[in-house]
Amino acid sequence: MAELNESFARKLPYSLEAEQSVLGSILIDPEKFNEVAGIIRSDDFYLSDHQEIFLAMQNWYLQNRQIDLVTLINMMVASGIADETKAKEYIRLIADIVPSAQNVRDYAKIVKDKSMLRQLIAASEDITETAYGEQGDVVTILDHAEQSIFAIAQNNETKGFVHIKDILLQTYDHLHQVSVNKAEMLGTPTGFSDLDRVLVGMGKSDLLLVGARPGMGKTSFCLNIASNVALATKKAVCVFSLEMSNEQLVSRMLSSEALVDSHALRSGEISPEDWMKLAQASAKLSECDIYIDDTTGITVTGMKAKLRRIKNLGFVVIDYLQLMQSDKRIDNRVQEVGEISRNLKILAKELNVPVMVCAQLSRGPESRTDKRPMLSDLRDSGAIEQDADVVLFLFRDEYYDKTPEKANVAECIIAKNRHGSTGTVEMGWQGQFTRFYSRDMDHGPEGGAG
Repeated sequence: MAELNESFARKLPYSLEAEQSVLGSILIDPEKFNEVAGIIRSDDFYLSDHQEIFLAMQNWYLQNRQIDLVTLINMMVASGIADETKAKEYIRLIADIVPSAQNVRDYAKIVKDKSMLRQLIAASEDITETAYGEQGDVVTILDHAEQSIFAIAQNNETKGFVHIKDILLQTYDHLHQVSVNKAEMLGTPTGFSDLDRVLVGMGKSDLLLVGARPGMGKTSFCLNIASNVALATKKAVCVFSLEMSNEQLVSRMLSSEALVDSHALRSGEISPEDWMKLAQASAKLSECDIYIDDTTGITVTGMKAKLRRIKNLGFVVIDYLQLMQSDKRIDNRVQEVGEISRNLKILAKELNVPVMVCAQLSRGPESRTDKRPMLSDLRDSGAIEQDADVVLFLFRDEYYDKTPEKANVAECIIAKNRHGSTGTVEMGWQGQFTRFYSRDMDHGPEGGAG
C-alpha cells in the first residue's frame, strides 16, 4: 500500500482527497457511478491502486453486479494491491473520508482537472524533448506540438443527453432565423445557382466529395466554388493542393475569373486586352481571403494544425484524397483511405465548416456504355461514400463524344445528399477558361462563375 501513502507520491498535480472521495461516494451509494461515468476514466486517477479500484467498480457496474465492501476487498487481495487487513483498513478510510456523496461530480471534476494538468506536463516534456532533438522540419515539430495540446482539450469534451423539448426550441429558433434571413442562415452557397437550389447550400460541418475521371475538371470545379465562396461570404477559404503547385492553381483561378485563355497564360502569348482583364481579376481575387498550401503527402493532422490558425474560416478544399497520407502506418491502402476519409469528416465537424474533397474514380465508367459515374466507382474505399454527406460526380459527354451538341455541356450528378434529394444538374463548361457556370436564364457564359 506504499502508493496510497501521500509521502511516497510524486510531486505531479493530483488530489488524494478528491480521488478517495470519488471512490468513497460510489461505495456509499453505488448509483453515483452513473454520475461520474461520463466525466472520468480509470487512467484519470493518479494512484495506480485507485485506478484498479475504479476499474473493478466499472466492471461490476457493466455486469449489473452490486458494488460492496466485501467484493471490493476480495478484488484488492486477489490483485495483490494489499493483504486483507490493509485492504479493510483502506476501504473503511475512503468510505469515512467522504464529506457527502451528493458532491461526487465535484470530486470527479477535480480528479479530471488534475489528470489534464499531468497530461499537459507530459505533452510539454515530449515537445521539449522533440525540440531539443532538432529532428525534422520545424513546421512539422510545431504541428506535432499543437496537435498534442489540442488532443488533450479534445478528450476533455463530454456531452450528455438533451431532452427533445430543448432541441425543439433550438430548431424552432433556427427555422425562424432562416425565414427572416435566408441568405445568412442557409448553407454556404457554391455560387452555382442550379446546384444551390438542390443542395440548399453546403451545410456547416459537411464533408462534400467531388469525384470524376481524369480530365473532367474536378479541380477547376472546386476552385470555381472556392472563389465564389470567398467573394460572396468574405470568409477565409483554404485550399490544399497535393497535386499542383500554388502557382498553377492561381493561374487557373486567374483564367477563370478574367476569362483569359489558359493556353495564353501558359505560352505567354497575352494580348494587351488580356492584360487588362488579368489586372482586374487580380485586383478582385487579391481582396479575397484565399490561402493555398501545396504541401505534398500532407496528413489530416497537419491540415488541422494549419487550419486552426486561420481566423474567420469559411470553407476548405482538398485536391485530392488519394494523394493524402494517413497519420497511422497502414499497409492496406483501402483501410488507409478509409481512415483518412473518417478523419476528414471529423475535421469538418470540429471546424464547423464545409470541407470539399476531390477524389479519383476507378476505371469502371470506361468499360460501360453509359460512362456516367456511380457510387461504386469511388476508388480505394467504400468508406468514402459512407463518410461523405454529399457526393458529387462531374461528367462531360464531349470527352467521349466530340459532336457539336455535346460541346461545353457538363453534368453535376448529385449521387448522395444526406440532407435532401439527389439528381443531375446541367452546367456549362468553358475549357479554355477552366470554368464551370450555371446554365439558367440569368447567367450566361460571360456572367461570372455562378
